[in-house]
Amino acid sequence: MAATSTALETKRGSAWRYFALLALANLMWASQGVAVKFLDRQLGPIAITFVPFWATTVLLLPVLIRSRRRDPHPVRPSARDWVAFAVAGVGGQVLAQLGMTWGITKSLASNAAILNLLIPVISAVLASMMLRERLTPLRCISFGIGLAGVLLMSIEDLRQSALLDSKMLAGNLLILAGCAGSAFYNVFCKGLMRRFPEVEILIFSYVFASLASIPLLVWVEPLQISAFAQFDWRSWAAFAFLAIFMYGASMLLFFHVLQFLEVTVASASLYLVPVFGVILGATLLGERLSAVAVAGAAAVLVATILIMRFDQV
Repeated sequence: MAATSTALETKRGSAWRYFALLALANLMWASQGVAVKFLDRQLGPIAITFVPFWATTVLLLPVLIRSRRRDPHPVRPSARDWVAFAVAGVGGQVLAQLGMTWGITKSLASNAAILNLLIPVISAVLASMMLRERLTPLRCISFGIGLAGVLLMSIEDLRQSALLDSKMLAGNLLILAGCAGSAFYNVFCKGLMRRFPEVEILIFSYVFASLASIPLLVWVEPLQISAFAQFDWRSWAAFAFLAIFMYGASMLLFFHVLQFLEVTVASASLYLVPVFGVILGATLLGERLSAVAVAGAAAVLVATILIMRFDQV
């Protein structure tokens, strides 16, 4: 009996630890919009997306080398593994980043905010098909509460959205493709964790994503090196944040937790992104925090804690 109690306490302690790590990762993701605001004066949307991504890839290479040196029996990727990393990088990261960036230029930011709510749902569906994860009643209830909470915080976006506007259909489809790419990346990489550490999966997939993004910055939106000469300290700080925290630390945290939790459970934490977005908007940009938004944020927190604390699968 004592052993059972100790195991239960250990599981509960781990659940709170995973919640804290996922919350920190989501806080970094929610800060992306603030960082982009400081860069959109000098760089176009594709450059803002992929140039920091390149920097992240380069910065993580020493981490990869150190990780493989420390591993007494590192797995040598086969040709099939390299194809898998390429699929993760191009079919996941490039599709996610390009779809969202390009889609917003052809649609509305409010449409993107609404469609982003589908990422946890798409992740759960893909995880059930690709990884045989179960959609338990608790998980469905948690998703429902979280979705309801985010919708409460997104009332203004719902009013401004034009999801069915034919003029914005292409943009909305691109955003939806970006959401699917993000969900696919998380689920597909979870499957790769059976053979490779999370650091190696992240970096190898980033290398292929970085290579695939080069044509975009050559033909679609040619990168002007002179733009960097116009950076002030805020621009450099925003660029460093995207490179170090947004694409680097946050993904390492998420992948670390993904080793111990199913994708369906970890993806539920993505509803925290708009919660932190609302809080950051109120504290850093002086935006008004309504009672409805506070209630929605509370519902999201309850849903996330519920699935992290009591999910037993």
